[in-house]
Amino acid sequence: MKPLRIGLSPCPNDTFIFHALLEGLVEVEGYRLEPVFEDVETLNTLARDGTLEITKISFHAFGHLRGTYQLLKAGSALGRGCGPLVVTRQGNEDLDLSKARVAIPGRLTSANLLLRLFAPELAPASLVEMPFDQIMAAVQNAEVDAGLIIHESRFTYREYGLHQLVDLGDWWEEVHAHPIPLGGIIARRDLGKETIEQFDRALGNSIRHARSNPGDSREFVRHHAQEMDDSVTAAHIDLYVNDFTVDLGEEGEAAVSHLLNVAEENGIIPARK
Repeated sequence: MKPLRIGLSPCPNDTFIFHALLEGLVEVEGYRLEPVFEDVETLNTLARDGTLEITKISFHAFGHLRGTYQLLKAGSALGRGCGPLVVTRQGNEDLDLSKARVAIPGRLTSANLLLRLFAPELAPASLVEMPFDQIMAAVQNAEVDAGLIIHESRFTYREYGLHQLVDLGDWWEEVHAHPIPLGGIIARRDLGKETIEQFDRALGNSIRHARSNPGDSREFVRHHAQEMDDSVTAAHIDLYVNDFTVDLGEEGEAAVSHLLNVAEENGIIPARK
């Protein structure tokens, strides 16, 4: 069988939706799936280099790769009330973001795209890249003035004594009246239409299995989540896995298109040819 490299993060929403595929409960005929676990910004970079046939991607990064990769209908993290947060230390609530040093989880993340749209006056030099799971400690220790947090950090930032400055998802929904697109699953176009459609269907079936049989994936998700608290893991899945994840549908596709159009208009991603 041909190998098919699948890029995904160890975050609970990814391992939850891919469990049935990677454990052989759902098959992609003629292919041997080879998972590649990396953080989302590393996956963005691997996709930019065309390394992986199929991968999780930030929609910001996808905006640079539309000629090489195709977005699947299944697997997206998109919804309402699920956007990234900008946080700072308690007592620093009046922080002027335009003059702040802000830790970000990667320049190609959708979180950074939203931050740039929300605060275009932020200078690139004021943005400090670091792994997403180190940002809250960096803010707490005053290494930076504020942090752009994603994933499960939205459930735990108060434990670090941090205060929310802005919910970029709420801002996006209020201004643009669309759900917030965070990340999706893309397939390299040279796989061909038949293989891409087969994988898309298989991933949709994997997600349906996971939602109908949540106990099946529990140990798999827990293993990759490492020391994450079970309640945080469950909240993470509940927030980022929804009907849009099964199938983007017209509303989801419109939300993604709108985000990318706004990014184009602001010169953040190249115009699609």
